[in-house]
Parts: sequence; C-alpha cells; structure tokens
Amino acid sequence: MADTFSPIAPRPSPVKVTGVVPWVRRNLFNDWRSSLTTLFVIGLVLYVLPSLANWSIFNSVVRADADACQAARGTGACWGVVTEKYRLILFGRFPYEEHWRPLLATSIMIGALVLSCMRYFWKPWLAIMWVGVLTVFFTLMGGGVLGLEPVRTDVWGGLPLTVMLATLSIFLAFPISIMVALGRRSNLPAIRSVCIVYIELIRGVPLISVLFMASFMFPLFMPQGVTIDVLVRVVAGITLFAAAYMAEIIRGGLQALPKGQLEAADTLGLSYWQTQRKIVLPQALAMTVPSMMGNFISIFKDTSLVFIVSLYELVGAMSLALNSDVNWRPFKIEAYLFITFIYFIFCISMSRYSLWVEKQLSASKAR
Repeated sequence: MADTFSPIAPRPSPVKVTGVVPWVRRNLFNDWRSSLTTLFVIGLVLYVLPSLANWSIFNSVVRADADACQAARGTGACWGVVTEKYRLILFGRFPYEEHWRPLLATSIMIGALVLSCMRYFWKPWLAIMWVGVLTVFFTLMGGGVLGLEPVRTDVWGGLPLTVMLATLSIFLAFPISIMVALGRRSNLPAIRSVCIVYIELIRGVPLISVLFMASFMFPLFMPQGVTIDVLVRVVAGITLFAAAYMAEIIRGGLQALPKGQLEAADTLGLSYWQTQRKIVLPQALAMTVPSMMGNFISIFKDTSLVFIVSLYELVGAMSLALNSDVNWRPFKIEAYLFITFIYFIFCISMSRYSLWVEKQLSASKAR
C-alpha cells in the first residue's frame, strides 16, 4: 500500500523572547519579589515626580534675576545662576575676554578624543595627530605666541582643565601601568621589588596626599632656583596614582592567561617581548577592558581634587564663581546639578564606549 502525504497540523508560534514586553517580563516581573520591587519603585517615582517637576521646571526661574530667584526659593529652582555664571563655571579665572581660547582648545581636544574612539582612525598617524592637538591646546591656553596674551597655568580652570588633566593622566598612565604590571611579574628580584614597593606605596595613600606631596613637598627637594610648574606636578601626581591602580588591573589580566600559551610561545622560539606583544598583552588587555574603563572614569572624577592645590577645575571654578557673589551664593544646589550633568555626560559616554569595545571583542571570539 503506497504511503500518502498527510500534512502536519499547524502549531502555535513559539513564545516571543525579544522585544519590550518580554524584556519587561524577564527583568521587572520575573517573580513575586521583582514584581513587588518594581511596583514599589514605580509608586515612589509617581509620588516624587510631580514635586520634582514643579521645582525643576514649572516653578523654576531661568533668567538671570537674583530677586526673582530669591522670591522662588523653596518652591522653584533657580537656573538663573547657571545663566549668569556659566562662563565662570566652565572657564574659571581665565581672562573673561579671552574665553574663546579655552572654548576652542577644549572643543579640539574633545573632538580628538571622539575621533580616537573610532576604529577608522586607529592608524599610525593618530599619534602624530595627538601631538598636534596637544600643541594647539597648550598654545591656545598658554598664549605668548601668535599675538595671544600670555596666561599663567595657575589661572587655567573649569572644564578645559578637567578635560586636559584627565586626558593626559590616562594617556601617560596607560604605558606606565603596563610596564609596572610586567615588572611585578618579572623573574628579576630587583625589578619586581621596585614595582611592588611603588604599587603598594601609592595605593596605600589617598590621592589628596599624593597631590599635596607633588604640589608642596616636591619643590622643597629641588635645587635652589629650580622650579617646576604646578600643573606639571599635578599631572605627574595623578598619572603615578592612576598607573598604580591600573597596573594591578592589568596584572589580574596577565594572571588569567593559561600557562600553556606561554609554553607554546617558548616552543615557537619567541622572545620575551615578542610573547608579550603578540600573545599576552592583547588578551590580557581585552579581558580587563571593563575594569580599566572604570579606572578611567575614576580618574576623570578625581580631577576635582586638584582644588586642594589651588587649581580651580570644574568644581573649584563653580565654588569660586558663587562664593565671590553674595547674591547667587544661596543657589549652589542648582550649580552643582549643572556640573553634575556635565560629569554625567562624560562618564556615561565613556561607559557606553566601554560596552561597545566589549561587544567588538566578544564578536571577535564568536565561532
């Protein structure tokens, strides 16, 4: 008897696992505990949101009118303090009529950072571009050439100082941390001991102590008549501090590599530096991207501590701008929210870029 074709009855479609509704069900209402927590948070937001909206938007004062802000105290935010003081907050004590210089210098450096994060620009000439960017930045900020009015480094402040300190410290600390991490794993006792002492000594004190030593104590050990600019000393202090923490992060990545890969490199006859450059460091650095990016974000935020050595970066410039004007001094909360928003933009951008790098690395390992 010949076989006859009998179609299979249609089956219902599988449960949808992608989209907004599955994500909400999986992350917010997965069980009774998460559901209860989600409902509590939603209720709290609905309770707080109307008052927050009234204070920050509907009852707020945007124009630079100190009397109107005083009348709205307790009921509305005074964004007029930002309207009035934003230039002093962003550029600190830099000469007011020369504010175009730090604005242009900061824009060029931020633009170079954005380009450096794009794979298309990962070429050998990127280093040459950065030499030009730093030259233009310090020329615009310092002046004294091309008809620009000279401006001392102790007058620099605000966002340009914050961006410059974070950028230089990260760039300088990264190669130092790699060498220190390799040195701590060295078979030579002298090199290993020096690296261990450096790491433990720096990690054993807060950054404020390092900045204090670099700014006030270090000049006492210099020969008579020899002085080093305070900005250079601060950059050196932040760099050494960041390098010590980053070295331990990289060392963790080095220790995570299987020993068999080093043995295979020895079998192939690779030298020590060939092994580190072609096999060890690429994998170790890839594994430590999240931790390193967290350290980069910490460096950016820690630049606010240079206020202790009389360098008025973003937070210091804000305090200087408000403390010098009694009319706007009561509205520090709004000014702090303004600089908090700036810090958030930079930090969230670094965090999202870190996630992009991790995604690219994961794609390279996919089979």
